[in-house]
Amino acid sequence: MSWTEEKVEKLKELWGKGNTASQIAEIIGGISRNAVIGKAHRLNLSAKIKTRTATSNQNFQRNSNEQNIKSTRGRKSKFKSLIIEKDFEPENPKQLEELDENSCKWPIGHPNEKSFYFCGRSSLKDFSYCKLHLLYAYQPKGKKEEATDKDEVPEFIEKKIKSA
Repeated sequence: MSWTEEKVEKLKELWGKGNTASQIAEIIGGISRNAVIGKAHRLNLSAKIKTRTATSNQNFQRNSNEQNIKSTRGRKSKFKSLIIEKDFEPENPKQLEELDENSCKWPIGHPNEKSFYFCGRSSLKDFSYCKLHLLYAYQPKGKKEEATDKDEVPEFIEKKIKSA
């Protein structure tokens, strides 16, 4: 497919109106979305479409920053509460077919071994793992300890396992 002057003009017009690359490709016909994006890039067409005013953009950034701060605090406090708790239910070994949405999906062993299974404890809401394995999978920012050996368990988790 080659770009004719007619197609290039149509591309510039539709791009300026704010159409998506997929819409432009469909309107022009015989070209792909990626071809439209590539040609627009080579023509140095504006990548941003101005839809907000400067003041509304500032409000948007301020609101998103506030939301990020709130969500960070919430996530941090979730992990703190997990570390403080000391009640872990016993493991409930399950095979892949037995897992449901409320089961901990932490693998134990190697999948090629006959003794391979999944933890099976009750998983926490919005997570795939139980309290204990959540500590392995999601380490709080700035608290991750450097493990020199892959099999080495971080100290704060080792303490947690011993107290369970």
